[in-house]
Amino acid sequence: MAQNTGSDRKNTRASGSITRNRIRLRVGLALVLALLLIISGKLFLIQGLDTGSMAEAAINQRTVVSKLPATRGEIVDANGKVMAQSIVRYNITVSPKNSTAADTFVRKNSGTGNVDTVTRDEGIQELADALSLKEADVRKTVTGNSDFAYVSKGVTAAVESKVMDLQLPGIYSEATSERTYPLGAVGGSIVGFLGSDGTPLAGIEQTLNSKLQGADGSRKYQRGANGIVIPTAPEENQPAVDGETVKLTINSDLQYFAQQAISDQVKKFSAQWGNIVVVQAKTGKIVAMAEDSTVDPNNPGATDAANRGARSVTAAIEPGSTEKTVTAAATIQEGKVSPLSHVLVPPTYTVNGENFADAFTHGTEQRTFAGIIGDSMNTGTVMVGERLSKQQRYDYLHNFGIGQATGIPLPGENAGILAQPDSWDGRQEFTVLFGQGVSQTPLQTAMIYQTIANNGVRLKPQLVESYIDPDGTEHKVDGSAGTEVVSPQSAQQVKDILESVVTAADAKDVSVPGYRVGGKTGTAEAVRDDGAGFEGYTASFVGMAPMEDPQYVVLVTVQRPQGDIYGISQAPVFNSVMGQVLHSNNVPPSTTHSVALPQKY
Repeated sequence: MAQNTGSDRKNTRASGSITRNRIRLRVGLALVLALLLIISGKLFLIQGLDTGSMAEAAINQRTVVSKLPATRGEIVDANGKVMAQSIVRYNITVSPKNSTAADTFVRKNSGTGNVDTVTRDEGIQELADALSLKEADVRKTVTGNSDFAYVSKGVTAAVESKVMDLQLPGIYSEATSERTYPLGAVGGSIVGFLGSDGTPLAGIEQTLNSKLQGADGSRKYQRGANGIVIPTAPEENQPAVDGETVKLTINSDLQYFAQQAISDQVKKFSAQWGNIVVVQAKTGKIVAMAEDSTVDPNNPGATDAANRGARSVTAAIEPGSTEKTVTAAATIQEGKVSPLSHVLVPPTYTVNGENFADAFTHGTEQRTFAGIIGDSMNTGTVMVGERLSKQQRYDYLHNFGIGQATGIPLPGENAGILAQPDSWDGRQEFTVLFGQGVSQTPLQTAMIYQTIANNGVRLKPQLVESYIDPDGTEHKVDGSAGTEVVSPQSAQQVKDILESVVTAADAKDVSVPGYRVGGKTGTAEAVRDDGAGFEGYTASFVGMAPMEDPQYVVLVTVQRPQGDIYGISQAPVFNSVMGQVLHSNNVPPSTTHSVALPQKY
């Protein structure tokens, strides 16, 4: 009995062990089945329900977007001569390890729409033919295991198009742009230039970059892992929008002539710098704006940074006696004087404890107002000018544009300095009458005389004639309607005074054969570059012609010429440039008699 009981116990233990193993096996099997169910569900979710996301991810991996660069717009002169242009070129590149990895590749035939099979050797020969290169040279470049190499550089758009139409694996193109300036330094300070990375750094290139640069396009296509364009995949192209052409008012022939003239004058007198401004009186258009040292935009590094800009708009200087024309216009307009008014002018004149003298020695003289301006007498100018209130003196200077930027589209324009009348000291309130204690750019001075020449109506200087769309549509820039500063009658009396400066006073060396000319000399102390006092002089002459109906204003300015300042004349340069301007624009010679107002009574 006892033996049987022991055997049963053994059987019972064995049976329990089998049961536990079976339970473990079943639990393990259940876990495996559950895991398989989860994996199957995930696969079903991805492959069955999330096919769009997977497909999109795959497409994104295959998609390539390349830039289609816009061509930068041209800058041309008033006659359409190209002053700046961009030439787009392409570099053909290759990924050798992708280019010849397979013996054949397929491409879509653009003519038939079929998918053609092309051998590797055929592709290499086609590439060589498209680039006009030797097949052996191309084969050497495109074979191997490197990631990148240049097949050809600087090919034209037509050649690039042929190459890309071949749809060769591993062959790509990159666009480059070369900016060239066919006229070199002619108008270089106006046109400006680009940096090596294409950034506009000066001139019109900088200020009108938004017009010139255009908008790049794009090409979107799909490429396999082997670098081959997938011929059946869709392709999206966003065309580039080329930049606009900027047409200037500058006449490049006259610009060249003026640059040569002022360069010679600066060299002749060993001056620091000089410039010439030519303005069309009735429109405000700038025909020429020449600097003696002008940057060549093709090689800007060859010119000192200080000489790359247009000092005609960046350099504010004391104008000296050319400002007496403003005093003449103001006092005539306000009825304080007429050209033939009598003024007894002493050797020196003292007012408010301030003493004023002239550049030449004289006794007490019986002068007409025309004679005071004609011989540039500071004494007589102050005597007449003090008939205006301080506010009136300020207002006329301001109304003629002093102390205000003209808005010309060139970088670094200087507005000049015209202090408020309540800040003038006892001397400055009178020196402003003859161009001291005030500063302005040569362009601002030229526009004062444009106002007088245009019957008292001041215009804004215009440098841009029009903008031309890539399709050739031209959009003219409307000129300023203008602001009347003095009446036509007052302006005419000032013109008579200016003509008498040439015919009867201190500018008798000014002469343009066949034309009546008027103008005014200017001499002023030059403010030191560091602003600490004065050093040397600024010499200028500004005039207009023909006086019966002035068409053009020419200003010549020379900074710090060496020698006797009163023996330095700008007349030869003015005569030459004004003569060239009148003749080249077919302005008829004068047929009326010159005005020569009496200088004394």
